[in-house]
Amino acid sequence: MSTVERGLMPFRISICGVAELHEFAGDVSHILGILDPGTPQPEGYVHHPKALRDEFRFYDIVTQEESRSMPTEADVAAILKVGEKLAAQPVSHLLVHCYAGVSRSTASAVTLMAQRNPGRAADIFAALGDIRPKAWPNTVMIGHADRMLGLGGTLVEALRLHHIAVAHRYPEVRTLISSVGRRHELPAEYHAEGLAPDESV
Repeated sequence: MSTVERGLMPFRISICGVAELHEFAGDVSHILGILDPGTPQPEGYVHHPKALRDEFRFYDIVTQEESRSMPTEADVAAILKVGEKLAAQPVSHLLVHCYAGVSRSTASAVTLMAQRNPGRAADIFAALGDIRPKAWPNTVMIGHADRMLGLGGTLVEALRLHHIAVAHRYPEVRTLISSVGRRHELPAEYHAEGLAPDESV
């Protein structure tokens, strides 16, 4: 079911990665794009000359690194500002993208839905599963959104359950998440999966 059919949003939401932008040519009124700092504008935007765009640059990490910063409350606040702007505009179809369409974009879509639907975290993640079945939203972004929207941990808990369901259903997602240093986000039963004997804890 779409976000419209579920009564979550008055417009359609789609999620994709940069390589998929062309698949939505001519069918998008608004774009929300998130890529790494310093990344140029995607060439795929040529397929959306009339779409109104909001673009942000921050890293998709969930633990602090020496040379890269985690998403901040300011980053999530900027996404919430987009949500406020969309509420005041005619929107037919919002396309949310990041590099792969897995983490930052899906967390952003969840944030926008939660902004309009407090108390409906389970419905929001059900809709996300319909839109992007292999979604693995950025944990830090969801934590910020939960606090900033005053949701009392319900969005974070719904994310935990979503991660469990996706990890069970899609081994390739487990492999991807492990490969980018986020194995700790997997259910405990998968923490040692794919490790060499001397890597397990």
